[in-house]
Amino acid sequence: MNRREFASAALGLGVQARGLWGDARIGSAGKIDETLRSGIARRKIPAAVGMAATEGKTLYTGAFGERDSGTPVTADSIFAIASMTKAVTTVAALQLVEQGKVTLDEPVAKHLPQLEKLDVLDGFDAAGKPILRPAKIPITLKHLLTHTSGLCYDVWDGNMFRYAEQGGVGTIGPLMFEPGARWQYGQGVDWAGRLVEKISGMSLEDYFQARILGPLEMRDTSYILPASKFDRMVTQWTRDNGGPLKQNERKLPAPPKTFNGGGGLYSTAADYTRFMQTILRKGRGPNQAVILQPKTVESMAANQIGELTAGKMRSSRPNLSSDVDIQPGSTEKWGLGFLINTTAYKGGRAAGSLAWAGLFNTFFWIDPKNGICAVLLMQFLPFVDQEAVGMLDDFERAVYGSLKK
Repeated sequence: MNRREFASAALGLGVQARGLWGDARIGSAGKIDETLRSGIARRKIPAAVGMAATEGKTLYTGAFGERDSGTPVTADSIFAIASMTKAVTTVAALQLVEQGKVTLDEPVAKHLPQLEKLDVLDGFDAAGKPILRPAKIPITLKHLLTHTSGLCYDVWDGNMFRYAEQGGVGTIGPLMFEPGARWQYGQGVDWAGRLVEKISGMSLEDYFQARILGPLEMRDTSYILPASKFDRMVTQWTRDNGGPLKQNERKLPAPPKTFNGGGGLYSTAADYTRFMQTILRKGRGPNQAVILQPKTVESMAANQIGELTAGKMRSSRPNLSSDVDIQPGSTEKWGLGFLINTTAYKGGRAAGSLAWAGLFNTFFWIDPKNGICAVLLMQFLPFVDQEAVGMLDDFERAVYGSLKK
């Protein structure tokens, strides 16, 4: 075994990849290693890759567990990041806003006429038949980006789930409420992606590569996983009805026929960290690439939903997602692309940090006050499984505990 092979194997077995807190802090990074190593063993999580960084420096990288049975995960392993795609789509939409090609407050039906005449679901009658009426308020791009459009996922909206179970959902389901009336996680950013394609004349894959992923040197991020990178793809696992995790069939995903702004990207911890660092740098990527203007990034980090609250979601499909309560007992807001916590996490991120996640238990946060960001990638269902949330909490506290040393 040569030196390169040894390094790769050691990393896959959980040996610390980097300890860049500075020479005096290398021991602190070891505590994060131990948190992840012992955590996946105790919680029976197949694999986890974690990374923490400042705006210009990687502070920690660790990879633990197996990509699939018998094959170690590595720091450059590729994960399906699902709804972590939404923040990238939001950046793309805001680039078009900066260019004056669309505004946040104009009706999006100007560009997407299929969103012009939608119905609102006003509940169900005594026979269980949906009660529909025409929407009064037009959907705007701001509604789409803040999950206040009324276009909801049936996973987390009971009425949408009931409507879908009756077979009523076509290309566009009804709105669950008048746009702007409340926050409910859903398809808004999916449609923002279609808006980007319509205005730019490019597919989301091509647009992302040209305007975001390429300039940020996110070379392993794409909707398309080529055969040459299949060996680095982490296998997905599923927990059914609270039972043990079972490994899904490992196969190369077919290239999608369409690209979804709400999910679908594959990425690595290092690539997504570059994206988060760009937010910390107020829109500037590597080599001074300008992705967004500082004022636009500031708007992403500001409450855009007023008195409404975000982050609480009751699941209608428990094998896909557990109930979501990001910070129990606290109130969250939504900016443009990010959840915003209004109170600090005990032992973790400061108030005003930005975050979201992906269905397969991939998580990130950006903490502007402390100038750091972090990502934790796992690959199993259901979303916010108690073991995944426990692993995230432990990782976050270990990161901040090490920063204080």
